[in-house]
Amino acid sequence: MQRKNKQKSKFRGSPPGRLRIVAGKWRSRLLPVADVAGLRPTAERIRETLFNWLSPTIMGARCLDLYSGTGALGIEALSRGAASVEFVENSPLATRMLRESLRALGATNAVVHEADAAAFLESGCPAPFDTVFIDPPFATDNYEELCRLLASHGWLTKGAQVYLEQGSGQQVPELPRGWELLKEKTAGNVRYSLIRAA
Repeated sequence: MQRKNKQKSKFRGSPPGRLRIVAGKWRSRLLPVADVAGLRPTAERIRETLFNWLSPTIMGARCLDLYSGTGALGIEALSRGAASVEFVENSPLATRMLRESLRALGATNAVVHEADAAAFLESGCPAPFDTVFIDPPFATDNYEELCRLLASHGWLTKGAQVYLEQGSGQQVPELPRGWELLKEKTAGNVRYSLIRAA
């Protein structure tokens, strides 16, 4: 009986309590993960797929990472050539560790805000963003509100891309007028989508 050769996966997975950057200038760097309830860094396989989707546009993009937690998405964007990232996280511990990670990487094009995501979006607007990551705890159900705030408060450039990460049992929320679902996949208990804003 012939044995099938098992192909080794390039995704070894991050060690417990550590986040591994998948690609770019900080490829394979390990960063600490704060011990915060509900904190769930985006898996390496999902980040690889997402940034394959974003590869035509991530270089030089201005990004906003809402519910940033460990900063996995925003840091991956910086590693792959994003011009800048603003991180929004309401946990003081996660915020402190994220700032420490960015200092360790020497990331000078990043700003961390300790704030609630919805309150931050209602507070005003800097220059609009090209890419926005929305990855709240799965128990959160305010995706529709966040998308509405992004659309109505001038946070987005024309044709900006919005990434949503949800539980696999959740449906993509009702989107603002003119927004278009571009990509959608499910991996384990995660549904993730890429949307183009109007």
